[in-house]
Amino acid sequence: MSGGSGLASAATDAAAALLCRLVELGVEHIVLSPGSRSQALALVAAELERRGAVRLHVRVDERVAGFTALGIGRESRMPAAVVCTSGTAVANLMPVALEAHHAGVPLLLLTADRPPELRGVGANQTTRQPGMFSPSVRYEADLPVPEGCDTEGDEEQSVMLRRVAEEAVAAALGEGLRSAGPVHLNLPYREPLAGDLPAWFGVPTAELASTAGDDPDGPPAPDPATEDEASGALYQGGGGIGVSDVPDDPEEQPFVVVRGPRTVVVAGSDAGPDAEVLAHAGGWPLIAEIVSGARFGRYLVHGYRALLRAPELGGRVERAIVLGHPTLSREVAALLSDPEVEVIALRGPGEPLNLNGATTAVDTVAVATGDADREWLGAWLHASREASVDLAPPPPDAEGLTSAVPQERLGAIAAELAAARAPIDRAVLADAVWRATWPHDRLMFGSSRLVRVADDLLGGKKVPVHANRGLAGIDGTVATATGIAIASQTAGRPGVTRVLLGDLALLHDVGALLLPPGETEPRIQVIVGNDGGGTIFDGLEVAGVAGADAMDRVLYTPHSVRLEHLALAYGWEYQRVTTRTQLDQALTAPAGGRQLIEVPLAR
Repeated sequence: MSGGSGLASAATDAAAALLCRLVELGVEHIVLSPGSRSQALALVAAELERRGAVRLHVRVDERVAGFTALGIGRESRMPAAVVCTSGTAVANLMPVALEAHHAGVPLLLLTADRPPELRGVGANQTTRQPGMFSPSVRYEADLPVPEGCDTEGDEEQSVMLRRVAEEAVAAALGEGLRSAGPVHLNLPYREPLAGDLPAWFGVPTAELASTAGDDPDGPPAPDPATEDEASGALYQGGGGIGVSDVPDDPEEQPFVVVRGPRTVVVAGSDAGPDAEVLAHAGGWPLIAEIVSGARFGRYLVHGYRALLRAPELGGRVERAIVLGHPTLSREVAALLSDPEVEVIALRGPGEPLNLNGATTAVDTVAVATGDADREWLGAWLHASREASVDLAPPPPDAEGLTSAVPQERLGAIAAELAAARAPIDRAVLADAVWRATWPHDRLMFGSSRLVRVADDLLGGKKVPVHANRGLAGIDGTVATATGIAIASQTAGRPGVTRVLLGDLALLHDVGALLLPPGETEPRIQVIVGNDGGGTIFDGLEVAGVAGADAMDRVLYTPHSVRLEHLALAYGWEYQRVTTRTQLDQALTAPAGGRQLIEVPLAR
């Protein structure tokens, strides 16, 4: 498109006006799936990439494209734009729209469409796209068909599109709303579907923005807080936490939690460091899911599931303060469903938490002054120490290995060999991945059996953790992790993105392994615990009801996929590891691109 064809296209003019304004507003990534009706958007995106204005990511599968953008938004907190053609292409974005809604992730869905006169008359690749995502989006618009080129009307049209872009980005970021989330712009085009770029394309940003309305700068891009800044944030809307400096404005007053009732803080998915701040301020036990981003600190409870079942601990809880979206344990669900327990939940994206029918929803919370209940906290921390598990391999017997007594030396050598050859189970796998991950890395958990094992056993560590727990589906796990890797490694930043998942979660998103040859490879390790099927069902009630044949056929769903061949077909480096020593080496060796690490597990 950098060369002139002499062909004018209203579709191209409109696509340029919209995408250029999105770039001005801070959108840095466009994820695109090819299609005919969306060709104007695609060619403008390609030109923006050529000029260094955006990073463009091309995916043949719209669901993969959507979840890649979701991962970018999860990590950067700025929306990526997803571009697709009409028809079933749009429907493939439904899972990511739902996840973005429930998890509060900023996302822009730009769907090309046929013009209104072709809707509902049997035209090819045409369905009712407007309103398809209505229950989930923060903002939606079915835009008018672009008309004319290089006219006064066209200038007004461009101004309208730029204003729509501003409204879309603001809504995706959650401005004036309860949370960030997805936005849907439906973009109908008539032929010709592509042509030369408009004459103004490429003028300085300030000049381009000057016609966009009263606010040429649009909504500012967020300035993500550092971890230290985040833990000190006071009274943020949509789930803020404060411990001092109560604001004077009555409308901004937080919900003050008084001392007295025996309290625990529950941190679900995406709770973040605020949960640890609250627990520390109140002197309360912290029950933090492994996907919460809050599993650290002095008051963290290890082995919380068993302790919640204990009558002298979980049975005596009078109040629970909830941040994030808890999904990983029945014990927490039972606690939050108990009508005898006062539940205070900070509002988040998606549906409000109200398992007991009487939960108090609040936007911000503060802790009243007073003394902490040291006896209550001490009982939990004592039990927590007893419940903690150290899964690290035992240190070598240095004295035995250097002993002059042959029997002692041989015994020490035999012990070392036994440790090196010990097979990997789920607990060892989760522990190895956790220990290999540091603050400059990113860790993504798939919705597999492994995340529950990790949640049950792993200790505290302040590392960036991601998971698609908005709806807790297995959709798009690898694609989301790829988006996280792309965003977190921007501008040469260090670190590796690791995703720990089961074999079925990998196969469900196998298309995400495909990366176009012209795109930079992110540093990503996909660690697959391969037990040959969906063993998570073995721990559910259905295992005691279904016959063995039916259980295997419709729930366990065994497979015989050779992951090595799959990895090589998609251009991934592959390793198969069977011992802890091999696993540690694979995880900590310098990572230069895409690695698939297969770990065979017993059912």
